[in-house]
Amino acid sequence: MFEIEYKGAGTVVIATKKSKLISDPKLSLVGLKDIEPKDMTMVLTEDRFAVDSTQVKLKIDGPGEYEVGDFSIRGIPAQRHLDSEGFESTIYRIEVGDTRIALLGNIDPKLSEDQLEEIGIVDMLILPIGGGGYTLDPTAAAQIARKVDAKTVLPIHYADSDLKYEVPQEEFDTFHKELGGAVEEVEKLKVKSSSMLPQSLTAIKLARS
Repeated sequence: MFEIEYKGAGTVVIATKKSKLISDPKLSLVGLKDIEPKDMTMVLTEDRFAVDSTQVKLKIDGPGEYEVGDFSIRGIPAQRHLDSEGFESTIYRIEVGDTRIALLGNIDPKLSEDQLEEIGIVDMLILPIGGGGYTLDPTAAAQIARKVDAKTVLPIHYADSDLKYEVPQEEFDTFHKELGGAVEEVEKLKVKSSSMLPQSLTAIKLARS
């Protein structure tokens, strides 16, 4: 069993009883307090989202294969949104228990066949949807969700009056209209096994904690 919490912007925490993983914990970029990744595995979609910590369990900031605690992690090179060349972002495929998760950052929406093959079959997709020329917009995010074909979609990085984004971000509801399917709103997502996840397309709106 594991839980997923949403902390705002591109930051999520995935926790089992024995292990914790955090993505992009530098929340001071949006006006919140940075999260100290004590005893956590820190995965970075871009280097600028890192926090300095002497207590982090492991810092993962690029492509490769990693085994740490309860997590099996694959980093896949990606082009950052609006960059003309080069791989400056990382997509992550994370396996925890029998559940396979794809975690995307501020990437170019045109995923190659090689990238899609490396992501593979996943049960859950976590991706930004806010747009504004900064990250995936609702239309591009919905298109990627359909290509990846995960039934459970966790949108992140969308409009929040308490966050100071560099540019205005689209609302969760705008993405849902593009994606279709059902919506579930929860404080935390608790997953006992992949078989307990929705069997039809569902967008999960996590409360920011």
